[in-house]
Amino acid sequence: MSKAIRIILMGPPGCGKGTQGKQLEVKYNIPQLSTGDMLRQAVRDCTEVGLQAKECMDKGNLVPDEVLIGIMRERLAASDCDHGYILDGYPRTIGQAEALDRLFSENGQNLLAVINMDVPDNDVVARISGRRQCKKCGAGFHVEFNKAKQDGICDACGGELYQRDDDNEMTVRSRLKIYKEKTAPLLGYYEKQGLLANTPGTGSIDEIFSRVCSLIDERIVS
Repeated sequence: MSKAIRIILMGPPGCGKGTQGKQLEVKYNIPQLSTGDMLRQAVRDCTEVGLQAKECMDKGNLVPDEVLIGIMRERLAASDCDHGYILDGYPRTIGQAEALDRLFSENGQNLLAVINMDVPDNDVVARISGRRQCKKCGAGFHVEFNKAKQDGICDACGGELYQRDDDNEMTVRSRLKIYKEKTAPLLGYYEKQGLLANTPGTGSIDEIFSRVCSLIDERIVS
């Protein structure tokens, strides 16, 4: 590879960032890094910033940006990030993006691309509100895209399927509103830096993956 593949996956809730990130991880042999996973690992490892994050979470508070960037600094210094990584769920605000830029500057690094997976609101609502999960084994299904063989019954263990409280339409639309207010402004931020690449987040998983890979490969060879 001629360039380190440091990319950020963006898009509204339910756009499929996690699914695409897992496939990109395999194709390019670089880690997919989600904020939640990094927080939990830092807490398990009892690092200084991990303990700070745990204190906040135990009190039911949001983890401050300075703690998040500290966790990011530790994780990106690991050897498996030498050839790149996929950031999923970070940054979420302009302030976090600016902190991340400062970290890149400190390390003499650059982003390759910020890939935005664009999905219409109604599609997001349909995707998330249609999700069902097994109460027994946790397996996931969807009333339209991944139906259980028997309605309401898990294919894997026979457990009862249910809809999570935060997967209802009202909650999803509230999350979309917050996304547009807090996170969508990042698109303009990265567009000004020439890093933004937009792609439709609709279609089959393989179709979306092919489009995302094409955007990455174009930047690798440019």
